[in-house]
Amino acid sequence: MFKCGVAYPRCKWILPLLLLCAIVFDIIALSGRGWLETESEREHASLWQRCKTTTPGSENWECTSILAQPWGKATAALTVLGFIFLIFSFILSFVALCVPQLGLARLIGSLLFLAVVLQFIALIIYPIKLTEELEDNNEKYVYSWTYGFTWGCVIIMFGCAIVFCCLPMFEDEILGNTKPTYFYSSS
Repeated sequence: MFKCGVAYPRCKWILPLLLLCAIVFDIIALSGRGWLETESEREHASLWQRCKTTTPGSENWECTSILAQPWGKATAALTVLGFIFLIFSFILSFVALCVPQLGLARLIGSLLFLAVVLQFIALIIYPIKLTEELEDNNEKYVYSWTYGFTWGCVIIMFGCAIVFCCLPMFEDEILGNTKPTYFYSSS
């Protein structure tokens, strides 16, 4: 599978590095202040709170917790659970790549798929429920960069999950335990 271009022993640490990037993206998303903003800059919201002002550019913001709403609790819980599964997968990826005899690749892939599903559901619930509660329904809203980092984390986790699930099928070929097959034979 990787014989021609990428040598597996040199590149086996790419997956944990990608998971580390996903962790950094998720930390940025969890701590970021603006997931959604209105175009008039009268309202903005993060995963944790929603802030409003009467005059754009004013320093007087009135903030309320999103966690007071049931959908807010669900969104935060799903995002944090996905983050916990991502951390656990990251730790297991080091063990799996240092000791390949344990066969943890499919477990890591399954945990990553679970984290993807949890965070995907949270990323769908959040904008739908939050925009339903906007005071001015004619107002247009803009998703901020922290919301985009969460989507980036989900995309990276999905790609890593596919690779971790497919890795055991090609393990012998990657490690060089099988006889190579040639596309052309001189006989």
